[in-house]
Amino acid sequence: MNFFNSAYKGSPPWDIGRPQKEIIRLAEEGEIGGKVLDVGCGTGENALYLAHLGFKVWGIDAAPSAIKTAKEKAKKRGTIVNFLVCDALKLQLLQNKFEAIIDSGLFHVFSDEERPVFTASLYSVLCPGGRYFMLCFSEHEPGSFGPRRVTQAEIRETFSKGWKINYIREAELETTLGTVKAWLSSITRL
Repeated sequence: MNFFNSAYKGSPPWDIGRPQKEIIRLAEEGEIGGKVLDVGCGTGENALYLAHLGFKVWGIDAAPSAIKTAKEKAKKRGTIVNFLVCDALKLQLLQNKFEAIIDSGLFHVFSDEERPVFTASLYSVLCPGGRYFMLCFSEHEPGSFGPRRVTQAEIRETFSKGWKINYIREAELETTLGTVKAWLSSITRL
């Protein structure tokens, strides 16, 4: 996680300075509800957007420099978000439950070995019937620059036990370098 913490000393390509369009769409269409956790929140734009809409939001990231910036943004904007430094593989340490979890660009950084640990971590904090919304790089993104690409089959396999996949649809993940082909998944905890 040192890489991510040092990346925030500059302007990493995933830190676009505004919420992702896909997160805005999910909120506008009423898919996100209840208390929300933004896992891998970075400098907090998605969390701050949802809090501005009236949601009770927590944002976690393993990079202390990202959380520091997120807290500064919240204070400057007069928006309340509970931003914390936390490892996404150990969400049970939050000792809290959420009705929705958003993930904008975190899932695709995990190795095959970390994925089951991450899903168990999500499961520990998501209420039964709660939904996990994941935006990740798709295998349809050409080239090899950036994070690993994820297939629909990998998503289905990772969330095959204890979860129901509502949909996996083509989407775009915005970066400072342009948009990349992505998957947006809605997954319910059983």
